[in-house]
Amino acid sequence: MPILFYHRVLRRSDTLLPTEPDAAIFDAHMRAVANVFRVLPLDEAVDRLGSGTLPARAACITFDDGYRDNFEIAVPILRRHGLVATFFIATGYLGTGRMFNDTVIEVVRRLPLGEIDLSWIGLATHNIHDDASRARLFAEFVGAVKYLPVERRLAACDRLASIVQGHLPADLMMTPEQVRDLVKHGMSVGGHTVDHPILASLTDEQARIQITENRNDLAALIGTAPTLFAYPNGKPGTDYTIAHARMVEEAGYRAAFSTGWGVATRRSSKFQLPRIGPRDVNATRFIARVIYNVGSARPAVEAI
Repeated sequence: MPILFYHRVLRRSDTLLPTEPDAAIFDAHMRAVANVFRVLPLDEAVDRLGSGTLPARAACITFDDGYRDNFEIAVPILRRHGLVATFFIATGYLGTGRMFNDTVIEVVRRLPLGEIDLSWIGLATHNIHDDASRARLFAEFVGAVKYLPVERRLAACDRLASIVQGHLPADLMMTPEQVRDLVKHGMSVGGHTVDHPILASLTDEQARIQITENRNDLAALIGTAPTLFAYPNGKPGTDYTIAHARMVEEAGYRAAFSTGWGVATRRSSKFQLPRIGPRDVNATRFIARVIYNVGSARPAVEAI
C-alpha cells in the first residue's frame, strides 16, 4: 500500500521550493490518484493492512507539519476529487506564522546580491547571485541548524533574520480553527510533536514531552485524541530510534509513519510505516513511479 506524503501545496511554483507542488501540479496528481487508486482513510487502511483485508489498489495521502496552504489549497482539491487525507500537525506552530525552515527560506529570498558571511554557524561565505545560489544557501543553512536543540535552532534563525529588513510572512501555518475544520471536511488529524524537533537529538524526557503534549493539545483542539503519528523529518535511525517508537506507542498511538522510502506491507512495523514523497511535476511520471514502487514491493522499513 503506497502512503503518499506532502508538506505544502503552493499557490504558484517557487524556484526556491522546487520539490513543493503548486495547485495545478497537485490537482493533476490527485486526479491521477483518484483514477488509479482507491484512497482510504489512513486509520482504516492501517487496520486493514494488518488484517490482510486491503482492497485492490489501496493507497493513502498524508501531509506533514500543518501549513495553511494545506487547508486553503489542498483540501478543496482533495474534496473535488473525492479524496481524504491525514494531516500530521506540529501544534507549537499553529497560528504563529512559520516554522524555522520558513524563516530561513524567507530570509534567503530577501538577501541582497553579494557575499554573506555565515562562519558564525560553521558555514563558508556564500555569494548570492541567482536563484540557484539562494537555493544552495537555504539547503546548507537548514542542514546546519536542523539537528540543533530547538532553542539554539530558533536563535540561529533569528540571527539570520536580523540580516534583512522588514517583516517576514506570519501566516504560513494553520490556525487552530482550521485544524478543527479539517475534521469537519472529512479529513483526519495526527500527531507530529509540539516543536518539530529531531527526536534523536533530545533527551528521553524531552522527547516524551514533545510526543505526549502534542497529542494532548490535539485532543483538546479536535475533541478526540489522535491515533496516528509521524516522526519529524522521519529518517529511521537518524531522526528517531526504536526507543521513540516505543514512546509513541506508550503515548496511546496505534501506528506511526517515517519518511523511509517504500510501500507499506503486512511485514512493516506499525510504528515505522514507510511513505513515498511525490516529487514529480508530471502526473503520468508520478503515477508510474508510485506503481513501480508497489509492483517492485520495495521492502518495509527495517527495525532499528
